[in-house]
Amino acid sequence: MSAVATLRRSRRGGQPASRRLRPWYENRSLVAGLIIVGIMVLLAVLAPLISPDNPLHQNLDQALQGPSGSHWLGTDKLGRDVLSRLLYGARVDLKIGFLAVLIPFVVGSVLGAIAGYYGGWVDIIIMRVVDVFYAFPLYLLVIALVFVMGSGERSIYLAIALVSWVSYCKIVRGEVIVARRQEYVQAARLGGLKNLRVLARHVGPNVVSQAITYAMSDIIMDIMVIVTLGYLGLGITPPTAEWGSMISDAQEFITTLWWMAVLPGVAVVITGLGLSLIGDGLGDLMSPERRR
Repeated sequence: MSAVATLRRSRRGGQPASRRLRPWYENRSLVAGLIIVGIMVLLAVLAPLISPDNPLHQNLDQALQGPSGSHWLGTDKLGRDVLSRLLYGARVDLKIGFLAVLIPFVVGSVLGAIAGYYGGWVDIIIMRVVDVFYAFPLYLLVIALVFVMGSGERSIYLAIALVSWVSYCKIVRGEVIVARRQEYVQAARLGGLKNLRVLARHVGPNVVSQAITYAMSDIIMDIMVIVTLGYLGLGITPPTAEWGSMISDAQEFITTLWWMAVLPGVAVVITGLGLSLIGDGLGDLMSPERRR
């Protein structure tokens, strides 16, 4: 095969996407995950329209009430509507969970691609930094950083960005090391293309799928970190509705008003299940065996 023909086939692994990939709607895991996460996101987006009450409104005269026509899931110890706080909590946790992945994904993927493609001292320096981070439990390190920097949304974003990029870096580096030995990369080099162009236009699109698949599980872990921080009182500043703080506030009533603590946990589990199914579906859809 000529170098020109190889280059033309390189971006998508040698075949047109329409011939290589199964239609996404035939992947049951992916469809089920998209439905679950889509419903959760829709409820969060529509929270201002469908919430029966202001999640911050306190009414001590109606504190710790059970489910009723005016409060479908009852009220908490400050008389706030539990359903409203559950819906608004989804807005906070899902927003941070999704957005917090973006910076680590981009930074880690770029550094991993550079380390894997160029090798040598560049690879050594980047991977030694990665090894330093891996010497500690990554998400325990996030919690420690938030504790040092103080509670709040900004601290959570910064702590996750400082830690989570290392996983993407290792994943992409390993994929690039394999890809740089492939025929289409050699053809691109022989064709006179600069290294950055080869890396960005020919190597990158063929190795990023693993990082995208991992991002789904990373979102789950980010949400777990947010909920854990909220439970410990280090997350979003009260009285903002957030699932972790809801669990913390309701734990003393677990034997009587159990749903106040259980339902935020169920919301976390359902969201995690949906994201896991999306990750499995993407992994299956993008696997080399399916690209035929």
